[in-house]
Amino acid sequence: MSFFKQYGLLLGGLGFSNLGNWIYLIALNLAVWHLTHSPAAVAGIYIAGPLARILSNFFVGSIIDRNDRKRLMVYSDIVRGIIVCMMPFSTSVWVIYSLIFLANIAGSFFGPSSTYVITKLVNDEDKLRFNAVNSTLSYGSFMIGPALAGGIIAISNTSVAMWVNAFTFFVCAWAIASLPRIENEVSGESDRFTIGVIRSDFSQVWNYIRKKPHLLTFFALYIPALMLAFALDSQEMTFLKDVLQTTDATYGVVVSIAGIGAIAGGLCATALVKKLSLQTYIGVGFSMTMLSYLLFYSSGVLWLAIVIFITLGFFMAFSNTGYATMYQKTIPTALMGRFGSSVDLLQSILQILLTFVLGLLAEWYSLQTVAVIFSSIAFLLAACLYLFISRRTKELSLGSVN
Repeated sequence: MSFFKQYGLLLGGLGFSNLGNWIYLIALNLAVWHLTHSPAAVAGIYIAGPLARILSNFFVGSIIDRNDRKRLMVYSDIVRGIIVCMMPFSTSVWVIYSLIFLANIAGSFFGPSSTYVITKLVNDEDKLRFNAVNSTLSYGSFMIGPALAGGIIAISNTSVAMWVNAFTFFVCAWAIASLPRIENEVSGESDRFTIGVIRSDFSQVWNYIRKKPHLLTFFALYIPALMLAFALDSQEMTFLKDVLQTTDATYGVVVSIAGIGAIAGGLCATALVKKLSLQTYIGVGFSMTMLSYLLFYSSGVLWLAIVIFITLGFFMAFSNTGYATMYQKTIPTALMGRFGSSVDLLQSILQILLTFVLGLLAEWYSLQTVAVIFSSIAFLLAACLYLFISRRTKELSLGSVN
């Protein structure tokens, strides 16, 4: 069976959903900006989601590892689609935050469940290629989505853009529901869902990672750098509009152009799966991604920012492909729900703190100066990670994939 015939439905569902997400994100950023004209309010979009994930990740992993993951993905998409349909009717930024909060609780079930489904459905020898193709589709959406959002908003408004995203959630739910039956490894000795069960589940995750110090060090370097990048994402639109003086339409075009680099990176990542090691995908890809953030926020003219945005997308495709493959090969499937939720919990806490600090400092001082400092720290952490995995290739299973 050909690669795309075997995995086309899964790739198509995930890719279509990602396309809608980018349309929604552009519309949501612009809606909140026009409602408040406040960088802090826009940053609030990137805080409401992590707040929801902090709450849900205390119990989501325990539920995922004890239930049908494919069914959870379908339910998650349907619920999110309904919530996004309601969002355009909101005229208060606090109501919008509340709906974002609820949508992210539903979405908390999707990520760890999808990782399990991919791990089970995709053969080991196909995982790196699958993740590279998935990355290409994801960042193709990164290019096409904002352009579509700009077109939709130009001929209608942000509400229609959000409804388009709701439709993509429903399509993704149908695609996932149509996948072959997946064997579910149910973990957990008790049918009763209690605080004690949740506490025991977190203990199992900690005991697993504690016995693998090299993996623990990897996450200790990777997660803070990634969350610094996520915090910087919250000020991307403000930087383009206030510092580089772009219009709403230009903003959508700039973000769309960045997808050119991402698609090129995804295609290269797909073509080189038999020639490069996971060490290269993660180490070089992640370091260059963080360097691109630094150069982007250091730029003073729009054309330079656009060039760097293309570079950012290119290396991000390699980084995400390598990380996803390593995660699928390293984390036991029976523990994926709880491990993923634990990592998401930590990431959400860091993202909230860093986004809040960045937004606050951007209000007090120069946004560009603060962003350069944050991106410099992220790059240093990424460089340290590259040095670490270069010395611990065998322990982290990051060697050749030939």
